[in-house]
Amino acid sequence: MSESTGLPVLVIGAGPVGLAAAARLVERGLDVVVAESGAAAGAAVREWGHVRLFSTWSELVDPAAAKLLTPTGWTSPDPDAYPTGADWAERYLQPLADALGDRVRYRTTVTGIARTGRDRVVDSGRAEQPFTVHLTTADGTEHRLAASAVIDASGTWTTPSPAGADGLPALGEKTHAARIAYRIPDLNDPAQQARYAGKRTAVVGSGASAFTALATLADLAKAEPGTHTVWALRRGISGSTFGGGTADQLPARGALGLAAKAAVAGGHATALTGFRATAVERTADGRLALVADNGVRADALDEIIVLTGLRPDHSFLSELRLHLDERLQAPAALAPLIDPNQHSCGSVEPHGAAQLTHPEEGVFLVGQKSYGRAPTFLALTGYEQVRSVAAHLAGDHEAAARVELTLPETGVCGGAGLFDQPAPTAGGGCC
Repeated sequence: MSESTGLPVLVIGAGPVGLAAAARLVERGLDVVVAESGAAAGAAVREWGHVRLFSTWSELVDPAAAKLLTPTGWTSPDPDAYPTGADWAERYLQPLADALGDRVRYRTTVTGIARTGRDRVVDSGRAEQPFTVHLTTADGTEHRLAASAVIDASGTWTTPSPAGADGLPALGEKTHAARIAYRIPDLNDPAQQARYAGKRTAVVGSGASAFTALATLADLAKAEPGTHTVWALRRGISGSTFGGGTADQLPARGALGLAAKAAVAGGHATALTGFRATAVERTADGRLALVADNGVRADALDEIIVLTGLRPDHSFLSELRLHLDERLQAPAALAPLIDPNQHSCGSVEPHGAAQLTHPEEGVFLVGQKSYGRAPTFLALTGYEQVRSVAAHLAGDHEAAARVELTLPETGVCGGAGLFDQPAPTAGGGCC
């Protein structure tokens, strides 16, 4: 077990779940190194810092992290308030990383992991070898680190899914990349406001990120004449399209769906249902057209926002033996519990080390990355995952198997899959 090797546990990512993992390992008396590619804690969260989560502070602070923070003089935020991404990063994630001290290494990118002296083909002596981790720092210097175990909490933020309905980029999507965004716009930024004000923008996607964009652009349309959104969604509109509404026990998330519905009802957005994008074309007047597989076109577009989900990057894990579900790219034992065709955020059973193991003992994908392409992730779920994993690595298998989380019943939770997805100005966010 990790406590007897003398080597640290490597945690990849200083985001909410990665830092919670580090706090749990410290609580267990295990050595830990956190490799963060960004310049600060919560680098991905900061990129959507302008939007508000639908989870309250009480659901966003890990108990072990709070215990670590308390001696530093940290003040716990109002448990019933809804923070923005920037609030989460500045008031919790950065103080937590600071409390962890030099265990957190910034501007450090993991480029590869293997068993020392063994590629993925070799069986002999494999389990007895530590992990060798290849790291690159901001100046391009390469380093090596020996680790007893690996907890990958790197998330999926850097790998958004494309507009193409088949999971590949639509024809012309790369050609017209300068006019295509894969993030929810920050209209507090004058440059982004100018990009969409008075323009006709297509939003591709049908999850909470798309809802957020619809509501945000509808607010802009009220102030800037000529602003209009074309909403291209692959499914039809039904009673569940806009989520659980007032039945959602995460009220701010219910409000998010209702805000998107109001954008359509108020004429600020036009819905194109059953729209499976295959191409992005430049028209004679210099604008764009989005083309569906049935020939339907969304013409006269100035901008396109693609919010069709996120997907994991396993490239730096290629020398490890992972058992991933062929559809979701999630750990095979976890995949049936999170299948978005069957489950919403609240109907996913709490789970831990047992569902996150791989043939390569000592490797765990946690947080949003553990969900692969499934969009129904909640921060609370990630905190429970790393509590269990830390217990497992410490040899406390009874605690690892114990369930210490009750999730709210949350109605319908479709989504394009941000971590605790950003919300419109009305409040709330996604899974």
